[in-house]
Amino acid sequence: MSDAYDVLVVGAGPAGMTAAMSAARHGLGVLLLDDNPAAGGQIWRGEQNTAIKSVESVPRSFGTRAVGLTRPGVLLAEQNGFPLELPFRKLVLATGARERFLPFPGWTLPGVVGAGGLQAFVKSGLPIDGKTVVVAGTGPLLGEVASFLMSKGARVPVVLEQASLRALLRLVAALRHAPGKLSDALGILGHVGKVLRGNSWVVEAHGDGKLEAVTIRSGARTLRVPCDYLACGFHIVPNTELAAVLGCRLDDDYVATDSIQQTSVPGIYCAGETCGIGGVGKALVEGEIAGHAVAGDAASARRLFKRRDRARRFEAALELATRLRPELGQLARPDTIVCRCEDVRLRDLAVFRDWRSAKVQTRCGMGPCQGRVCGPAVEALFGCRNESVRPPCLPVKVRTLAAGG
Repeated sequence: MSDAYDVLVVGAGPAGMTAAMSAARHGLGVLLLDDNPAAGGQIWRGEQNTAIKSVESVPRSFGTRAVGLTRPGVLLAEQNGFPLELPFRKLVLATGARERFLPFPGWTLPGVVGAGGLQAFVKSGLPIDGKTVVVAGTGPLLGEVASFLMSKGARVPVVLEQASLRALLRLVAALRHAPGKLSDALGILGHVGKVLRGNSWVVEAHGDGKLEAVTIRSGARTLRVPCDYLACGFHIVPNTELAAVLGCRLDDDYVATDSIQQTSVPGIYCAGETCGIGGVGKALVEGEIAGHAVAGDAASARRLFKRRDRARRFEAALELATRLRPELGQLARPDTIVCRCEDVRLRDLAVFRDWRSAKVQTRCGMGPCQGRVCGPAVEALFGCRNESVRPPCLPVKVRTLAAGG
């Protein structure tokens, strides 16, 4: 494409959609990209709400996977297996987050899936009516997923939250300044409260070729629960790989931004979970700030700062409530697979003290997921962090790499 867009927005979840609409209202030429077939992200997948309908006025390119830059001001992407070069003046990254998985015996059995992943499958048509689903892990997504599955006819005998119920109540209390979110949270608790168990987690999944039951630890008790699915996720981790490839500075696990959501690279902005896990309210306001900022409207951006501050207070409470307990890092046995792509087991990794050595010697993190699944797991198990991110940040065709030089 020869003409440069004023703004490219990568990611069509709540943050990306809001950024795109905010920038478009200033008269800028905006293109919204996402590698999914429709807008909405995980939170609004398959829905047709006001935000999704409003973004239909913005040019969109779905099924499009951003890879990196071919040269300054030109984004390399892939659509349907073919390369695209997209010139731009400003770039907004709203690449969201993914579920964190921790290995335990049996976690690779068919039927053990991410909590958000199972929700997405059901939204896409997977029949769940009459199936027994155990929901486990940590974070507010568990209650939302359990409530959703129940509404679709699933039987959910138990929701296992590794945090204490006291920590969950503190988290709900942190929503007191957001009446809408508080009402939603209380509604979910009312729906799943009878089966919610704090200080509880899955110890092992059992089955011959597919999941048949799970062993759980709930307080001082150990129980075996038959089930068809285990929806399991230990909160979420940000998708920072594209930002890192583009040279944006990271603070711990998140992309560092200034007051108007600009990253350390001039002209590149970031919004949503990639900057800090804080839920849809934070994503929406950060996206709107970024949209005003790329248009040079600092005054409109500043008017949203107090709203963002309120959302970020919940972010801090959420991080505290979902802190992983040490017992979770001791569930895997020596023969438990940690890297599913390359079949690397715990005993293969235990002899290394850093990620690079483990990667070179075992190929952990070198499979199709490029460390997205095993990376957070290895960090939780051994304290080793993957400090090296190289393009392509997602699997693409060789012809796309060739087009990018």
